[in-house]
This record gives sequence, structure tokens and C-alpha cells, in this order.
Amino acid sequence: MYTKLEFKINDFQGPLDLLLHLIDKNKYNIFDIPIVEITEQYMEYVNNMQEKNLDIMSEFLVMAGTLLSIKAKMLLPKEEEEEDDEEDPRAELVRRLIEYKMYKYASYELKDMEIGALGAYYKGESIPAEVKNYKEEIDPAEVIGDVTLVKLNQIFQEVMKRNIDRVDPVRSKFGTIEKEEVRIEDKMADIRANIRGLKGINFRTLLEYQCSKMNVIMTFLAILELMKQGHICIRQEEIFGDIIIDSLEMD
Repeated sequence: MYTKLEFKINDFQGPLDLLLHLIDKNKYNIFDIPIVEITEQYMEYVNNMQEKNLDIMSEFLVMAGTLLSIKAKMLLPKEEEEEDDEEDPRAELVRRLIEYKMYKYASYELKDMEIGALGAYYKGESIPAEVKNYKEEIDPAEVIGDVTLVKLNQIFQEVMKRNIDRVDPVRSKFGTIEKEEVRIEDKMADIRANIRGLKGINFRTLLEYQCSKMNVIMTFLAILELMKQGHICIRQEEIFGDIIIDSLEMD
């Protein structure tokens, strides 16, 4: 633990704070500070300070020296060739003032957030132990392995695009005679029957054999459900390689 010591001199936390006060009070442009006027006002304030702490006073005196140095440079006559290339003597002071002002107002925002947070209350955890500790008999993450849903979705989108490309632009405008209905339970049973005891079935190829968009969707969902139930497992031999399906059921 430590104690933060903060010094304020007549409501000013330091020489930069005093300068900002004088600039705001006189409505000076911070990018074009009238250095003569601001120096006179600053020196008047420093001369009237009653502070006896030399460490604190030294900060104000250093800034006073800086202002006097800038004032002297600006009062010196300049040669015409130097006017275009020479940097404004006030540039470094302006940079420090803007930086200080930015952090000063950021501290105000943080203070407001701290005050607002004092009125915030959070409800404690109330999940029943049996719900919190529940685990599925089969962990989908273990079944999937390195195969991600992003990869599965990528393959699904590629297959859907191929099916769209196969559509005849003329015949596709014909009316539908009969709506095809596909149940996920039937699709799961069909897949289980066709791949029982088999290994190394290409997931992409399985989707491409489907005859319609609805069948592709149902096949995709059926594969995910069979994987969750532990009837199949999915693997990927290499990064970005094909996804392979293995049946976990024996003939």
C-alpha cells in the first residue's frame, strides 16, 4: 500500500495547470499564445505565491524561466532567410500544454466513471449446482477434434455455391410440381445405414451427392447430430485438408 501525495497551489496542480488557466481565462488560442502577455501574468502570479516548499516552488520557477527564454527568442530580430526554416519557439510548450490538457480531462472522465460505478451492484451467482456441474456424456469437442465449425461452414457454403451454379437458368423458372419434404431423422437413419462400419468417407463428397438444396442442408445437420450422439467421428489429416467421416458403428 502507498499514499499518494498531491500538492495544489491556490487550486493549481502545477505550472502547466496555471498556464492553462491563464489561457482559458483570457480566451487565448493555445496554438498562438501571446507569449509576452502570458509571461507577465504568470510572473505576477509567481511573485505573489506564499508557498514555502522549495520543491514545489522550483517547478513554477523552471516554467518561469522557460517562458522568459521563449519571450527573449521571439523578441530577437530575425534574418529573412531564417524566418521560413526556424521552428516556432512556442512549439514545445504548446505540445506539453495539449498533452497535459488531454490527460487532465481524461482524469475527469475516469473520476465520473468511478463515481458512477459506486452505484452499480451485481447479482451473485444463483445457478443450481446440478445445472452448473452437468456434463454431456459425449463431449462434442472431443468428437470433432481439430475440425472447427468454421471449416464445416466453409465446406457447406462451397457445396451450396456449386449447386447454384448447376441450376439451369431456363428450367429453374418453371413452376414446382411437388414440394420435397426431408426429415432430419430419416436423413440420419439413411446416413447411418450407408456408412455403417466404413472409414474415410469424404464429407465434401457426401454433400455433393445430394440432389437438392434441402437435402444438402439436412445432410449437414444430420452429420452434426450423428457426431453429437457418438455414431460417427470427424477428423482432418492436415490444415485446410478435407474433412473425413468415420463410422463408430460396427456392421
